[in-house]
Amino acid sequence: MIYIPLPDLVARVGIIKAVLRKSPVAPNVPLDFLAEQCEGFSGADMTELCQRATKAAIRESIACEEDRKKLMQGEDQPMEMDDPVPVITRTHFEEAMANARRSVTAYDLQKFEQFRTKFDPAYAAKVGKGTQRSNIQWPDDNSSQFKKQNDDDEEDLYS
Repeated sequence: MIYIPLPDLVARVGIIKAVLRKSPVAPNVPLDFLAEQCEGFSGADMTELCQRATKAAIRESIACEEDRKKLMQGEDQPMEMDDPVPVITRTHFEEAMANARRSVTAYDLQKFEQFRTKFDPAYAAKVGKGTQRSNIQWPDDNSSQFKKQNDDDEEDLYS
């Protein structure tokens, strides 16, 4: 088993950028700030957040297109209009964040931390939670147990 912790800020920024690399994001959406808001999220949680924001932008674009078609029904000349929602905006991310959830609970993180401390001695030493050895009170000298008591009593096992 290998324990992989939740992504830190640098990793979260990388994950969000990777998920959104082919998506048009508004220039006023700071991905660094978004990554800060995703503290405690797994990579899958952040992927879901970005997908929800993307779907919100698509829904809004479809709704605007429907409204535009209704307005144009009585006109003879079709009007050229730009896509009303060409990018994923802050509003879309806010909507997605309202429904976001962390899949890893604090209880799960505590269990993972205990697992890591128990089975990774280097990590345990680093965080100061090394395994405690019991303090055994050894007798001063017990070497007499290995001395020969009587040469006649001892038989040679290999002869």
